[in-house]
Amino acid sequence: MKQRNKSNKYNWLFVAVFIAACNNENKPAEVQDLDKHEAIAIPAVITYDILNEYPHDASAFTEGLEYKDGVLYESTGQYGTSDVRKTDLKTGKVLLSTKMERQFFGEGLTILNGKIYQLTYREGKGFVYDLKTLKQERTFSFAAAEGWGMTNNGAQLIFDDGSNMLHYIDPVSFKEVRQLAVTDEHGPVNELNEPEMIHGFIYANQWQTDYILKIDTITGHVVGKADLSTLRQRAGIAMPSGKRSGPDVLNGIAYDAVTNRIFITGKNWPKLFEVRLDN
Repeated sequence: MKQRNKSNKYNWLFVAVFIAACNNENKPAEVQDLDKHEAIAIPAVITYDILNEYPHDASAFTEGLEYKDGVLYESTGQYGTSDVRKTDLKTGKVLLSTKMERQFFGEGLTILNGKIYQLTYREGKGFVYDLKTLKQERTFSFAAAEGWGMTNNGAQLIFDDGSNMLHYIDPVSFKEVRQLAVTDEHGPVNELNEPEMIHGFIYANQWQTDYILKIDTITGHVVGKADLSTLRQRAGIAMPSGKRSGPDVLNGIAYDAVTNRIFITGKNWPKLFEVRLDN
């Protein structure tokens, strides 16, 4: 995985900007991008309220999460146990599932036009399922070395690959039509995971952190940042360990556009939370 770079040339800028912002609360804090010569705003702090909590299958290594018509759809990872499933929100019970072949590690998924699209980790292959039956209908290929999370904008599929790049692909031809580099005031923001389109912005987990980032889909800039460590603590999860064997990182964002609800969970977490972001 690529690591996030914070070069020394940006550290003194951050301090200077922070002091300036404290001295003038009416002006948004900004830094000057030394390479592009444009002002980049420091991401706003996004606060949140926990509205409800629900049981979640602790054996699910959650890679993708979606909400549609009263049902949660989830993609789970790990070789030999990956699947796509429908889950009852209130009970956490698995209503229907399709298990993947052992050579595939399931990654992110999204729902578009009555179909479920799912990535695999390092196999370069994706799957398309019928939304109602979870029956696999076709496969597709993608060029990135790894597949992580996936969402859509109503017209194109959007996935990340563990770097700071978002890939836009056509859902019919599966050809890539656009790339969007995600940056903040320090530069590239790597290890993006599990994106979700909400109100025209992409919200994404950042792997091995408790952060959800709000990303401008035009510029790629991170415009907001929520620290959800309270959820991890409330779920009884220790600090991220980097191990694949137990409850670990925050991963899973689902949005109910009808009622404006957001659901969040993590890998092997026993709980799923309904939250309201101040966004």
